[in-house]
Amino acid sequence: MERDRVFARKQRRIKPFAFNREVAKVFDDMLVRSVPLYRESIYRQAGLACRFYQAGTRMYDLGCSHGNLGQLICEQFQHQRFTLVGVDTSWPMLEKYQQRLSRFVSEGSIDLVCGSMEDIKIENASVVVVNLTLQFLDAARRDDLVCRIFSGLLPGGILLLMEKTVHPDAFGNALEQEFYRQFKRENGYSDLEISQKRDALEKVLVPDTLETHFRRLKKADFSFVDVWLKWFNFSAILAVKAPCGKVFLDKSKKF
Repeated sequence: MERDRVFARKQRRIKPFAFNREVAKVFDDMLVRSVPLYRESIYRQAGLACRFYQAGTRMYDLGCSHGNLGQLICEQFQHQRFTLVGVDTSWPMLEKYQQRLSRFVSEGSIDLVCGSMEDIKIENASVVVVNLTLQFLDAARRDDLVCRIFSGLLPGGILLLMEKTVHPDAFGNALEQEFYRQFKRENGYSDLEISQKRDALEKVLVPDTLETHFRRLKKADFSFVDVWLKWFNFSAILAVKAPCGKVFLDKSKKF
């Protein structure tokens, strides 16, 4: 795994953050050192995808990057057939994903699409995953995307959403930021790297409060919404489209 040193040198002018070839090369290291509980989050998401997947439907990974979740889904599904559509705007990320596909052992089908998640038609879906991606979309367009995801999901389908969040209270927000900076220092990032990356992400990554996410999901008409994992300013949310009773009570589904 190549070490992330994208912001290690002092930069005269901080450019807006982009998922370019330089970032793609070190993205695994960046994720593990920048996203608390990242491996646990996507491992459990793969398990949830296996739990809620309906045979003959599609799964969508919107903002799939270079395929970490896709690989775990292949492992979880083992010899079960499935269809996964991975969508990302970064061609360097998808190139890396495509290279890794040959190493995935699976009966499933993974189709990669280079484009905006807003332009993808969600249909015949039982699982949609949006990991650390909605936060990069213009805030005014987020409600519409979630509504379109809901429309494309079959009854009993799920949306798995992981995002960086912001606390509505000034004290809570300051506390979360303090512990997040400490997390990055503990993972070997210097204060210069932390500062320069923060500047690069300003106005590019705009987080919502948990309350905003819940309002958006309820407005779209998801019947069950819950935070299943939270670490200070990172939250993983599960939203289910009704009717969900039979899905939850079906003990025969294993993952």
